[in-house]
Amino acid sequence: SRWEEEKKEDGVKWMQLEHRGPYFVPLYEPLPEDVQFYYDGKPLKLSLATEEIATFYAKMLDHEYTTKEIFQNNFFHDWRKEMTSEEQEIIKDLDKCDFREIHKYFVDKNEARKALPKEEKQKLKEEADKIQEEYGYCILDGHREKIGNFKTEPPGLFRGRGEHPKMGMLKKRIMPEDVVINCSRDSKIPEPPEGHKWKEVRFDNTVTWLASWTENIQNTLKYIMLNPSSKLKGEKDWQKYEVARRLKDVVHTIRAQYRKDWKSKELKKRQRAVALYFIDKLALRAGNEKEEGETADTVGCCSLRVEHIQLHPQLDGQEHVVEFDFLGKDSIRYYNKVSVEKPVFKNLQLFMKNKDPTEDLFDQLSTTFLNKHLQHLMDGLTAKVFRTYNASITLQEQLKALTNPEDNVAGKLLSYNRANRAVAILCNHQRSIPKTFAKSMQVLQEKIDAKKKQVEEAQEEVKKAEDEFKDTQDAKAEDNVEKKKKLLKRLEEQLAKLNIQATDKEENKQIALGTSKLNYLDPRISVAWCKKFGIPIERIYNKTQREKFAWAIDMAGEDFEF
Repeated sequence: SRWEEEKKEDGVKWMQLEHRGPYFVPLYEPLPEDVQFYYDGKPLKLSLATEEIATFYAKMLDHEYTTKEIFQNNFFHDWRKEMTSEEQEIIKDLDKCDFREIHKYFVDKNEARKALPKEEKQKLKEEADKIQEEYGYCILDGHREKIGNFKTEPPGLFRGRGEHPKMGMLKKRIMPEDVVINCSRDSKIPEPPEGHKWKEVRFDNTVTWLASWTENIQNTLKYIMLNPSSKLKGEKDWQKYEVARRLKDVVHTIRAQYRKDWKSKELKKRQRAVALYFIDKLALRAGNEKEEGETADTVGCCSLRVEHIQLHPQLDGQEHVVEFDFLGKDSIRYYNKVSVEKPVFKNLQLFMKNKDPTEDLFDQLSTTFLNKHLQHLMDGLTAKVFRTYNASITLQEQLKALTNPEDNVAGKLLSYNRANRAVAILCNHQRSIPKTFAKSMQVLQEKIDAKKKQVEEAQEEVKKAEDEFKDTQDAKAEDNVEKKKKLLKRLEEQLAKLNIQATDKEENKQIALGTSKLNYLDPRISVAWCKKFGIPIERIYNKTQREKFAWAIDMAGEDFEF
């Protein structure tokens, strides 16, 4: 099948790769003459570059980002750098800047686009499809494969997640001169846009990216990659879960080993064993060493500092409680109180002894040292595999525990989402409560109230019909009772379904299910569950997800065990 074609020699990912290069987002279009920026109450005509950056801020006026001081300061600092010297002389205070007219212009423009007649919308869609056709596919070893993100990111203001210290900084426009192209030597090499040239063209078949550039805020590399539904990505995904399944066979040995190492004579081994316990039990990320001051102050397990944990011999009726409080990946706060085994608690006391709050908890431990040890325990094992393994095994166990075969589809889906939530909580995948949450909850509540009323009316109707049948005892009246009962039953089912929806929505308001679903959960577990209980796969995976997991949908029968 498509997933298991001819094997290539080690490290080689493709023999042939041909594509058009990235699609560059259109250049800035200046504002119309009658849309103005005001400084200190007076209109001020801005130079083109300054105006463009002003529109980035103006578009975000109704966003909570623009109320945050750190966002405002970073934006103003970067904006001033791009101004002409005359503009720098005038514009010295963000509070005196009035972007409201520009903001209104973009809001109106957006509304107008939504209100376009169907034919116009269709025309726009056709234009987008044409770009997708031209730039959105590549030829990889004779297959036409879809590319994931074939457009460069538009310039704008950096948002970051959580309380990111760089929010509001200017994300610059990507030019062809920034872009490295990767393709095969004998392919038709992509042409840069007119008047431009590429930074470099490479022929590296040991990597799977098609183009790359460095973004200016975090100084990290960005890549154009294949779409998740492509054969290469599917294969990689499948292998990832196969490695996690192999861990299942040795995890008991590994656990026995790290428990033994809690008593090791070497401090380094003890630290490794406690860190591994956290990674295994709490699904913490390993946490790499980072350059000082380069990025947000976020940590993972190996980089935890003394200030990130508190030890409580007793707390809330539990013994040996560790209280974690730190910012993890993407500046998302990890807060958890966990009762740990006594030797772990004792070791933590030892690791914290005579240390300042800002010192490393595991001062003898590096991610490299940890992963080397893991590789030694099982081929291909890294700290990350534990997260995949624990997430997938949790989903499988929760589905077994929560699914009631007697439930209707809506009930079973609620159980599925609850199992998925257990995983998201384990992995600490949070989101802020959606802005529209209260509104959509209210709409749903109104539907529920209306449905309740219908049910009550239907109950009355049934009672009336029954009374009538008692009086007349005729067949027509009997049929009527049946008819009214059927209607009542249907309405009650609809009400139950709405109630389930409300429960689901409420339980889910601060949890992000998507991350674990796409990255940590073996899709075969979900596919097997759907097949076993007769749930249509599209109730669990949308079209994009079904494309990404085509390999699993092909592969897994209802008896699949992770």
